[in-house]
Formats: sequence, structure tokens, C-alpha cells
Amino acid sequence: MTEILLIPGAVPLAEWRAIWRGAVPKLDPAANPRIAESAAAVARILAHGEPVYGINTGFGKLASVKIEAEDLATLQRNIVLSHAAGVGAPSPAPVVRLMMALKLASLAQGASGVRPATVALLEAMLAGGLTPVVPSQGSVGASGDLAPLSHMAATMIGVGQIETGGRVLPAEQALAEAGLTPLTLGPKEGLALLNGTQFSTANALAGLFETETLFQAALVTGALSTEAAKGTDAPFDPRIHRLRRHPGQIAVGETLRTLMAGSAIRASHRDNDPRVQDPYCLRCQPQVMGAVLDLLRQAGTTLETEANGVSDNPLIFPETDEALSGGNFHAEPVAFAADMIALAICEIGSIAERRIAMLVDPALSNLPAFLTPRPGLNSGFMIPQVTAAALVSENKQRATPASVDSIPTSANQEDHVSMAAHGARRLLEMAANAGAVIGIELLAAAQGCDFHAGLASSAALERVRARLRRDVPTLDHDRHFHPDIEAATALVRAGAVAEAAGIALPGVA
Repeated sequence: MTEILLIPGAVPLAEWRAIWRGAVPKLDPAANPRIAESAAAVARILAHGEPVYGINTGFGKLASVKIEAEDLATLQRNIVLSHAAGVGAPSPAPVVRLMMALKLASLAQGASGVRPATVALLEAMLAGGLTPVVPSQGSVGASGDLAPLSHMAATMIGVGQIETGGRVLPAEQALAEAGLTPLTLGPKEGLALLNGTQFSTANALAGLFETETLFQAALVTGALSTEAAKGTDAPFDPRIHRLRRHPGQIAVGETLRTLMAGSAIRASHRDNDPRVQDPYCLRCQPQVMGAVLDLLRQAGTTLETEANGVSDNPLIFPETDEALSGGNFHAEPVAFAADMIALAICEIGSIAERRIAMLVDPALSNLPAFLTPRPGLNSGFMIPQVTAAALVSENKQRATPASVDSIPTSANQEDHVSMAAHGARRLLEMAANAGAVIGIELLAAAQGCDFHAGLASSAALERVRARLRRDVPTLDHDRHFHPDIEAATALVRAGAVAEAAGIALPGVA
């Protein structure tokens, strides 16, 4: 298993991506003194005897209630148990592990007041493959992702469930089998564990990474569709894109041109082609997919910043022994980033579906109707295009911005919330929908190119066709279509389409 050295506050997107894909984070030992000093600062603050939110007071609307010293451990345990109020299906294990790694990096910056033993347990759970069962619903993305993070924190005190080695066990049993001991929480620790944006951020990062894979595959399938339709590569000329100046557009135009370089299919209709212009779904790929790339990169910048920040409350400043209450838990930046990713997913799928529709229409593509050699007897790609249309429409409905919504909570103490968790949770399902659309386009574009027998595409695109044909043969007559779609979609989502092209493709980071 790959190990990532986690340097709190300085973790690049590529390392968060590696953790999402299974790498194990190991905390930089240089963080230990900061963690210890932060915990010591909490002890000094308590010794002053003044009421300090989250340390010796109640929470939220109950912040004015002073808690006596003998009840401080109970206070922290109670907040974890009472806030573990999530509902719905369990969050995917990779999302939970990414959330844990984000929390680990946040706590280790020495601004949260937790003890070294608390950080060590979280790190040990990640190293040992102990993944808390975290219900996916219950956060409004302000005051932190309270419910999801509370379910994580509960397992650290031996309550709730942990998935490990394919089994779901009571938390106390899972910890014991791993040689770990549940925590007795110290002052501030329960609140530090359950306050923050790590659930929303983990889901948004997961959505970003999956969308990046789809984006790269869609560049390849878009070029292949252009070949199938005998479209022109003239709209990819760099002079066009330099005049508009958008970096993403310039990068996508260059990529499409490189993907089609040396194609005999393109050469076959370079002269005396009666068509003047291709449909927008072919011609405007640099403009649409370039805008998508710029949007994903902007979202990536926001999420990288958030992932390296500290978002619980109050924050501890050991140099002055202060606990300052603020609003870093408000996940508005994450909500905006998630909404941007949702829009990008929509547009990747939307323009790809239009290319599928163009290919199956003989009036537009000059290919056999529905890409079958014997239309009428065979329906060919008729219904796969319908499936793609259904998935695109579903994603449109899901892409309504979450960040424009808010609902007051906690007796109006928390009167404006971000809905970042809602915005981020939808992204993986939206990406799965778009992945199937790109899978269908891969099948349709390869089938279209099959009708140009005797003419090869570019070396890059021929490698992609060969990779597909290892799993899915040409559709010469109707057969059970579902396995073909599943196989092609699996290639898209695994990154195998982009890999087969064998050229550098633009990405988020």
C-alpha cells in the first residue's frame, strides 16, 4: 500500500487524490510539538477559570451555560453522542477515509487543542483500515459537518460501527481487535473532532477527482466522434484559441488536434468536402470543454485551500493562550466549488450526448441509421442514445446550485448555512451518470469509425479503439447491449481510455 507523508497545511491535490485512491496518510512527525503545545494551551486556558466556548460551556444556543470542571469529560462525550444523529445510507468508505485524513491534517496544525493521543488514534485507524460507518445525510454545511463527523468521533470513543476487512463491527470490538483503545475525550476534543468542513470537502474532492477522469476520457471520445462523423480538425487550430485567450480552451484545442494528428480518416475528406461547418457538438469542443477545464481548476484551487486549512471552532492560539470563536466551519467556499463541479459534470455529459445523437442520425453523420449495418431488422444504438439522454437530464436536475439554499438551525443561532454537504454528496452519483454517457459515446464513436474500414484514425485513437475491442466487439447485429455499456463505462471510469490514448491530457493538477 502506498504511503503519503502528510505535511499539515501543505498537502497538494495530487496527494489528496492518492489518498482517495487508497494511499495511507502518515503524519509528518514535525507536527507533534504543535499538537502538544495546543493541548497544553487548553489546560492553561482552563486554569484561568473564565468561561470559554467549547471548553467549559455548552454548545450552540447553550453557549451561555457554564460547565463545572468535574463535568468536562462528560460534556465532550455528550456532544459526540448527541450530535451523531445522521441518517441515510452509509457514506462510501473512500470518502470516509478521505474525511479522516482531512481531519488528521487539520488537527495536526496545532490550532484545535486536542492531545497527541487523539491525533495518534485517528492516524492509527487510517493505517489499520478501520473505517467508521458514517450516515451520508444530516449536515447543512455550517457549524461544521456536525452529524457526519460525530459518527466518526463516536467510533473513537468506542461507540457506533466500524468497517474493517470486509466486516462491520461494533466500534469497541474493531478497535480492540486492532490493538487500539477507545479515547476518553479531554476538554475541547469532542468539539474539535466533530466541528469542521471535512465531510463536505471529502465529498467535493472525490467528485473533483472522478470528474477529472471523465473529462479526460471525454476529450478522447470527442475526438473519436469527430473522426466517426468525418468532421474537420480546423476548429482546433491554435490561432483561433489564442485570440480568445482562455487557458482551458487553448489546452483542449491543442489536445484534440494532437489526438487526431496523422489520421487517414481526416486526410480522406480534407479536400472537396461539401460541408462547410460541423455541428457545435464537434466544432465547439474547445470552447465547451475548455470552459469545463477552467472551472474544474478553479474548484480545485478552492478545495486544495480548504483541505489545508483549519475549520473547527473555537481555535486555539498557544502563543497568547487564547481561544477565539469565529466561523471557519461555514462551508460556503466548498459549496460554491461543489456547485461548479456539478455544472462541469453536466456539460461534459451534455455535449457528449449531443455527439451520440449526431452519430445515430444519418442525416447528420452520413453513417447508417443508428450505427447498425442493417437498420430496421436491427435497432443498433437507438436506445443507448435514449439512455444517455435520460442520464443527462437527471444530471441537469441535480445540478441546481445547493449554495443558494439556506435554512436556520439551532434555534436560529445558526441562521445561515451553506448546504455544502448536499452540494458535494451528489457529485459521485452525477459523475457515475456522466461516466455512462461517455461509455456510450465510446461505443458509438468506435462503431462509427468501423464503417470507415480501410481508413485508420490517428495512432492515439487507434490505440483507444483497440483497447475497447479487447472487451467489446463491433456491433454487427443486435445483442444484449447492457454488458457492452458496462464494459465501456468501466474503461472510462478506470482511466483506461485516457491511458490507452498514450498522450498527455490536461487535468486539474
